[in-house]
Amino acid sequence: MRESIQYTIRGVPKRTDTALRRLSRETGTSLNKLAVDLLNAGTGSGADAVRFHDLDDLVGSWVADPVFDQAIESFDAIDSALWK
Repeated sequence: MRESIQYTIRGVPKRTDTALRRLSRETGTSLNKLAVDLLNAGTGSGADAVRFHDLDDLVGSWVADPVFDQAIESFDAIDSALWK
């Protein structure tokens, strides 16, 4: 059995309460399950959360390259004519 933690949430704005209760009715989901599902989705920690590992090999591999930095230096310039 999965360990669960109980929360008491205070200070929920009336608009939020109304929206949650409406969504609960529309989806046929209990208010508790809906709140847990929304918390999981909002924090990216749900069971269906997507974990990407395709760039892990690049973490911490940055190498300073002055030639590259000089080559892209012009991208930092702002064309004032475009911002009028």
